[in-house]
Amino acid sequence: MGKTRHRACLFAREDNDTPVGRSSLSVIALGADHAGFLLKQIIAQHLLDGGHEIVDCGTNNESRVDYPDYGAAVGESVANGGAERGIVVCGSGIGIVMAAGKIPGIRAATVHDTTSARLTREHNDANVIGIGARFVAEQMALDIVEAYLAASFEGGRHQQRIAKLDALDSADEGSA
Repeated sequence: MGKTRHRACLFAREDNDTPVGRSSLSVIALGADHAGFLLKQIIAQHLLDGGHEIVDCGTNNESRVDYPDYGAAVGESVANGGAERGIVVCGSGIGIVMAAGKIPGIRAATVHDTTSARLTREHNDANVIGIGARFVAEQMALDIVEAYLAASFEGGRHQQRIAKLDALDSADEGSA
């Protein structure tokens, strides 16, 4: 069975006069299923208002869809360099993170507060986070996004653990 290609993502920036290049703070890929659509839209506008560029991997309405399609699309966007980090939203923040994490090179984590958002970046070098729209209030979600984007990987003792995670990706590719 061949590999399935995932959804195409759309690029957006708030200032349409800004030339393409490193003119924004960062490029963030966003994706959500129907349960996370409204929160994704709020996060997208927050990011644009803050000077970030976004890659919107859908969904674009509240019609029922399957979260793996959107989690994988965000994961692929980050893995192929189209975005620096990704944020995915579904009802729980769990399933869509599992989908994103299936993409080689993606370290995805479900977060539920600013501390988990910060630590998953500082200690685990997570390049995708997931938020549960049914469990996280709008303002907390925006605070989570800010904490995650403000955090940097600490390296040091955490680097050897990341190397072990990366080795697991390589082992999976060898067995496929």
